[in-house]
Amino acid sequence: MKLLRFGPTGSEKPGLLDADGQIRDLSGHVDDIAGGVLSPEGLAKIAAIDPASLPTAPEGSRYGPCVGRVGKFICIGLNYADHAAESNLPVPDEPVIFMKATSAIVGPNDEVLKPRGSTKLDWEVELGVVIGKKASYVSEAEALDYVAGYCTINDVSERNFQIERGGTWDKGKGCDTFGPIGPWLVTKDEAGDVNNLSMWLDVNGKRFQNGNTATMVFKPAFLVHYVSQFMSLHPGDVISTGTPPGVGLGQKPEPIYLNVGDVMELGIQGLGSQKQTVGAA
Repeated sequence: MKLLRFGPTGSEKPGLLDADGQIRDLSGHVDDIAGGVLSPEGLAKIAAIDPASLPTAPEGSRYGPCVGRVGKFICIGLNYADHAAESNLPVPDEPVIFMKATSAIVGPNDEVLKPRGSTKLDWEVELGVVIGKKASYVSEAEALDYVAGYCTINDVSERNFQIERGGTWDKGKGCDTFGPIGPWLVTKDEAGDVNNLSMWLDVNGKRFQNGNTATMVFKPAFLVHYVSQFMSLHPGDVISTGTPPGVGLGQKPEPIYLNVGDVMELGIQGLGSQKQTVGAA
């Protein structure tokens, strides 16, 4: 299934995408694509519904973030060896974990705001893993049993804030609008081989990222296992699993950064695409 949330910001309704690409309204059956709805039992309940029995959403409805009420927005840094190289950093021996503020989360096609004082605004297409049931100290072999599905994420970053302003990475990762998620949460049974999905990102029509999840250092199953050793994961938590090479920071001979008016378009095979215009905060 392709689950989603649609409607105005802050008033999104739960929905699903039918076989014809129409948004169907699930609000008569579930309150949101969040929490217990993402459990195996919750997903089974939705799967039993005939999409044709559901009302269609208004034409041109906005896609909201595909997961509601996200408790934790966990990110993995330097998880592609070639991206670590372009960042002039070693490939980590263990996953690098940092957090994005949940207030950064926006819809897949919403405006991305360049923060005040920003000089190095950057892009990162990433595979998102959405947790479906509580996971604590889970094994790698069992880890995917705790996953509800997958989605496309743009881990928008401000490199000056992240690298040059002291402290950890969080201040360059958690600004408002720095977490476009969606358009859909694709359940495990439809997501295909998440260890081999093509992914891409364009800025103003030029291809900058052209990668594949196959080159991840640490795969999704290992990441769910690993993170669960340090914190419990709950339904609706999101893990953003890192980006392939081609970010602005890594461009040669000089880095390239985003300015107001620039347009990012990105996507992951089978998980849908996003499009954001950069505005001013």
